[in-house]
Amino acid sequence: MTLAREPAFDERGLVPVVVQDRASGDVLMVAYANREALRLTAATGLAHFWSRSRGALWRKGETSGNTLAVVEVRADCDSDTVLMVVNPTGPACHQGTRTCFGEGTLSEGGVLFELERLIAERDRERPAGSYVSTLLAKGLDATLKKIGEEATEVVLAAKGESDERLAEEAADLLFHLTVALHQRGLSLRSALEVLERRRRAK
Repeated sequence: MTLAREPAFDERGLVPVVVQDRASGDVLMVAYANREALRLTAATGLAHFWSRSRGALWRKGETSGNTLAVVEVRADCDSDTVLMVVNPTGPACHQGTRTCFGEGTLSEGGVLFELERLIAERDRERPAGSYVSTLLAKGLDATLKKIGEEATEVVLAAKGESDERLAEEAADLLFHLTVALHQRGLSLRSALEVLERRRRAK
């Protein structure tokens, strides 16, 4: 998790850092780091940065708990920008959004992670009238029944219905799969990591 070559720090001893979600590929935030921040990142596995406004080192999540577990660090072709690939815990932005660029910047993968966040929120708050809250209250068996029904609908749509209908049924299946993972205490990332390991094994 250390850089292959030292980045080109500016006259202040800083280098911009682009933080990317490993699973979705979304850019979560942009910050700055100095040598010590990069050293601490490598030593702890958690993203550290340099605050230009406070003039101090800081670890992402030290007050919010929304840490960034760093998977990979690499410099760009000119060595004047660093990319940190991370597994985030909670929102990356201090305003509570998943990224510092707002909720409207979701990629295809990011939509699924926003869905996962929403399911967890519904589980905590259990608002009246929420389908997710009702499904969670019925327990895992109810979700598994829905998965079976939706999987059948996907097969039928794929065999002889429109592309739009297939996409709708696939969305329903993905939704209920995400609920089931939450009920079992697993995340979407755990499933994606299995796919990643399989890809690397080929």
